[in-house]
Amino acid sequence: MRLEVAPLPPTGSTTRRILLRGALIAITGVTLYLLAPSLVAVYASLDDVLHLRPEWLAVIVLCEALSFVCVWELLRLALETRKWFVVATSQLASNAFSLVVPGGAAAGAALQMRMLTVAGVDTTRAASSLSVVALITTASMFATPIFALPALLGTTGVARELLYAVWLGVVGAVLLGAALVIAAVYDRPVIVIGALAQRLRNRFLRNRPPLVGLPGRLLVERDLVKARFSTHKGRAIAATAGKVGFDYLALLAALAAVGADPQPTLVLLAFAASQIAKMIPITPGGLGFVEAGLTGALALAGVGAAQAIVATAAYRLVSFFLPIVAGAVAYVSFRVERGRSTRAPA
Repeated sequence: MRLEVAPLPPTGSTTRRILLRGALIAITGVTLYLLAPSLVAVYASLDDVLHLRPEWLAVIVLCEALSFVCVWELLRLALETRKWFVVATSQLASNAFSLVVPGGAAAGAALQMRMLTVAGVDTTRAASSLSVVALITTASMFATPIFALPALLGTTGVARELLYAVWLGVVGAVLLGAALVIAAVYDRPVIVIGALAQRLRNRFLRNRPPLVGLPGRLLVERDLVKARFSTHKGRAIAATAGKVGFDYLALLAALAAVGADPQPTLVLLAFAASQIAKMIPITPGGLGFVEAGLTGALALAGVGAAQAIVATAAYRLVSFFLPIVAGAVAYVSFRVERGRSTRAPA
């Protein structure tokens, strides 16, 4: 089944898009101004981060790198491809783009879509695979605090704010898990979503040929993605757990680097709260929200204020700023490689 387009003359105006982007930038600016004290407190300690023991910094970087590798493995399974370079560079570039653009998740996904299709991946396959992987990783993030429940049973003195992360995680994991099951088992929701997406795409991109046949193609790709993950269940589960697990270990390593030794389960709750804050689509990559939320949550977990600030700065340096640099390098590398492929003789 193929997606078809019908010819349509270019129409429409960019005024609405400009106004929307202007409003979004304005909201982001005001939010960053309000969160400035937390940002200044955290990033004023970067000099302390640079003086941490190099071996601990190496461990933090390694854990974050392995977290990214796990995402690439999930994408490879969903796309059924062995192209590590294409998967890795497209994910790094899209992740970096989403971290520097306000509300950049959609923009990052669009960039990854373009890079994958340029590399020869079918458009609908790329869209369905990226959607499934996004749902899986988001659900696993929400499920993270649930794993702290056994250790918290019978424990007293846990801050109420940290317990909120448990309940929010339970609700989020149940809702997203239910959405995955429904989408995997029933055809009607996939058809409705595909038809809605097709309608919205044709409405807002009127200067492009209209898209038809998306609902049916999504059903085909849904079944293909199910088959790929069913064939490699163990790898999919390991990659999903590794994506969140290595990121959490990076935070633990940052705390160990500053000499803090809090209860790991409480750190897990603080980590989950920071991941939820990262999803707030007002500032790029949750900038400001994560710094304020993580330092506060770590303090509630028993970490000293000064240690929490330096550990947060070290963690964010590796999980936020370094991926931006890596994404830029990945995008340039992808363009260079595609240029070579284009110039290579047939």
